[in-house]
Amino acid sequence: MNPFCHASDGAGHDRRQSPEPRRAEHGRWPGLEAALALVNRDLTATLPGQEGLILVVEPPWRPPSPGGLDGGQVYVAMPDGRWHGEPVNTCEPEEGDPADPDDEETALAVVAEAAQSTVMELLRQVWPICFEHGLGLHPRPAGTAEDWHRGDGDAAGPPVWWCRGRDGHCHDVSLVGELAGALPGERRRALRRGGRGRDGLR
Repeated sequence: MNPFCHASDGAGHDRRQSPEPRRAEHGRWPGLEAALALVNRDLTATLPGQEGLILVVEPPWRPPSPGGLDGGQVYVAMPDGRWHGEPVNTCEPEEGDPADPDDEETALAVVAEAAQSTVMELLRQVWPICFEHGLGLHPRPAGTAEDWHRGDGDAAGPPVWWCRGRDGHCHDVSLVGELAGALPGERRRALRRGGRGRDGLR
């Protein structure tokens, strides 16, 4: 049985005849790899013992058109290759989109959102959590207000983990990749002790 979870199938897709998803080749998606390394720092900091997430590629259904990209769809997956959610190598799945998000902040925001979807669905728990309010965090541009919606043109800050807070007191918890610094003191010290001699990234 194929261990991979897939996004929803469109009409006419026959999984029995499709190529198997595979782990992404190292160096093929440098922007996504760099973003995932940062997200994995947050995963290691907040879920001790959890192995880092990986990138997997679902090969394209059809051969690429002449001059087209032969990259397939890239997903953020658990170490065993299962994933949930949307691909991270296109912001909008339309012909002509870039193969890799075209800037670091976009890549980080997209990968953080995909990682959160995979972790929450497959581990069946809210991740990450604001330690001040006990609420789930969301990846957003820094400094956004509670009524922010994706696509708002005036939000240009770096990606952060954002908390809705209580009574309308929303706040940025940390930059994506720096969630360890927002942990309560005792947890932060335990993380430092447990992390000596390894970098926590996989």
